[in-house]
Parts: sequence; structure tokens; C-alpha cells
Amino acid sequence: MSGIGDIPMPPGFRYKKVYARGRPRHAKTDAFRIRHPRMTLRRRAKLFAPFDALRGFSGAVAAKNVQYERKRVLNEEDLAELDRRMRILLALTGTGPLARQNRVRVSITWYVPCQDPDHEAFGVLGSCQTLTGICLGRDPLLPRILRVGEARIPFDDIYGIEAEGGLFEEGGPDPEEGL
Repeated sequence: MSGIGDIPMPPGFRYKKVYARGRPRHAKTDAFRIRHPRMTLRRRAKLFAPFDALRGFSGAVAAKNVQYERKRVLNEEDLAELDRRMRILLALTGTGPLARQNRVRVSITWYVPCQDPDHEAFGVLGSCQTLTGICLGRDPLLPRILRVGEARIPFDDIYGIEAEGGLFEEGGPDPEEGL
């Protein structure tokens, strides 16, 4: 008793003779092969590609599910700590060569305003995002912008800065004394 793949062939299988003959083989000059040439792998792959009738619709629906919030106002303690960390970070990454030499890896949490003009939160609310990357210091053209990887983050929107290796721990380097 033979089987179909891993399944044993059931008794009384209607297409047992067809299965036993195997896959049809056609010569290159066969009339069937001329009318029905083999499909290329690229064209065959298109048959099984996902179909999106409304391009971008699923992304637009997902964007509506984002929870937006008002921009938080930091208290004096948090502002003082953020300022201390920013001074240490800028002392280590002040210039391009210094930033490339030190390669300080940071995680920045900041406020991002809603970018969707069709959303009711546009221009009013935003969300918190966290980015981890190498800090490249200030933007040379806009001094109140911090560069982390490809991102440019305004100083006023930053909520928190963390660094690897205990860089910001109390008793760590003081930017006033020089590093």
C-alpha cells in the first residue's frame, strides 16, 4: 500500500491510477508545452504574494490606535538632573571628532508631537519615544538639537537620558571640573 506524502492512501481512492502514473512529462516540442510554457519562479512568486487592495490602509488604521498624551512638564529636581546629565554628555560629545572618539551610547526618552494631519491629536498631543544609539553631540547648525544616530532631538522635548557604564551616576565625572 503506497501513500500520498506522509498519509497512507485510503482504500478505494478514486485517483489511484492517476497518482500511480506520476507527474506528466512533456517534450519541449510537445503541443501542450508550447501552449503552456513553464512559469518562471519570479512570476510564480507573484501568485502567492500578499495582496493589499487599499495600499496603506492597514498602516492608517494602526496609526489611529496610538495613545497620545499631553507634553509632560518636568519638576525642578528632574530638570536639574537632566541638565547635569546633558552637560556631562555634551562635554564628552561636544565636537564631531570628540564624539567619534568617545562613542557614548545613550538611551534618550523624548516627546514626539503627533505627525498625522488626519488625527485629532495633530498639533495638540504627542507620544513618548525612546531611542538607543551613539550620541553625536549637538547639531552644528541648530545648537539646541541633540544628534543620536540619524535622529535629531530638540533639547526642550527630552525627558530623560541614560548611558551605559554608569556615566551619569553620582560621583561620576563633573563637566565643571573637566573630564
